[in-house]
Amino acid sequence: MSLVTPASAFRNPGTPHRVAVLVRDGLLTMELGIVHRLFRQAVSADGEPLYEVLTCTPEPGDVRTDADVTLHVAHGTDILAEADTVIVPASDEDYTPRAEPHLPPALAKALARIRPDARIASICTGSFVLAAAGLLDGKRATTHWRSAADLQRLHPAVCVDPDVLYTDEDGVLTAAGVASGIDLCLHMIRCDHGSRVANEVARGTVVPPHRDGGQAQYIPRPVTAPRQSSTEPARTWALEHLDRPISLRELADRAAMSTRTFSRRFCEEAGQTPVQWLTAQRVDRARQLLEETDLPVDRVAAAVGFGTAVSLRQHLHAALGVSPSAYRSTFRGTSARGGAGAAAGVTATDADGRRPA
Repeated sequence: MSLVTPASAFRNPGTPHRVAVLVRDGLLTMELGIVHRLFRQAVSADGEPLYEVLTCTPEPGDVRTDADVTLHVAHGTDILAEADTVIVPASDEDYTPRAEPHLPPALAKALARIRPDARIASICTGSFVLAAAGLLDGKRATTHWRSAADLQRLHPAVCVDPDVLYTDEDGVLTAAGVASGIDLCLHMIRCDHGSRVANEVARGTVVPPHRDGGQAQYIPRPVTAPRQSSTEPARTWALEHLDRPISLRELADRAAMSTRTFSRRFCEEAGQTPVQWLTAQRVDRARQLLEETDLPVDRVAAAVGFGTAVSLRQHLHAALGVSPSAYRSTFRGTSARGGAGAAAGVTATDADGRRPA
């Protein structure tokens, strides 16, 4: 997953990042509400709004929704030319099976207005619009698991991943389902302004700032016998001990299971293996420490259980495509692309004696 370009790269400092939501007939109302609610809650330390959210449609006026209400949209797609981020929610029309890709001329014209440097995202089956426009060709993307096979069939140039909650590649993002739009918006806010702002938005919305696993945990499976235990106690314990080595045996003991049973149930509940989950939690904790503290990279690595700066660098690069110092520079008020100075703490040498890349 590549790192989203920070909001500061789009507009002048102090100017709210403009988010445009491109809606169509059959709009899923919850998805529009998600975007407005989350981005409009994001504020600076001084209480100033960090985003401006506007809704547009190819033909301003009444837009049919999937509910018993009609939405009046005043803005046309001309506002897309000034948007820093464009988000395309789903429509109930996306669920109609098609024999070939479909992009109405009005939508094609609207998408052509988007600036080349703007960030573009879809929620749920809004990904069919991006795919039909060629914006997902050669990229990893996702959509609702029920529609993933159709997306792949209609758009073979897209690398469809039906197992994840969202994807982010080179400024083009996709979310799996309706609620995954929450995960995607929080991800963009986190990448723009750091974990503190994203966590405050999540807290205000009463949702977790980050959900574990992917869509696998939501896909129906054959009914099994009721369970008397869960892997949740083991996950809770692990989060409190990320700084130390954690074995599969220890986790299984915390859940009072054999390692084989624990591994199977963990995958069913979390949508990933224990090792994958642990690595993801350590990366997330490392991101928080890089953003919010001046700890040298080697101490961050030790604090999250990666042991050495070299190991932290490898895991962070695998997850985000950046080094610890580049990540910290992005979120500590300086630019990794040639800012005025280095962020505090990033000039410390790594455990292997090298300066962070």
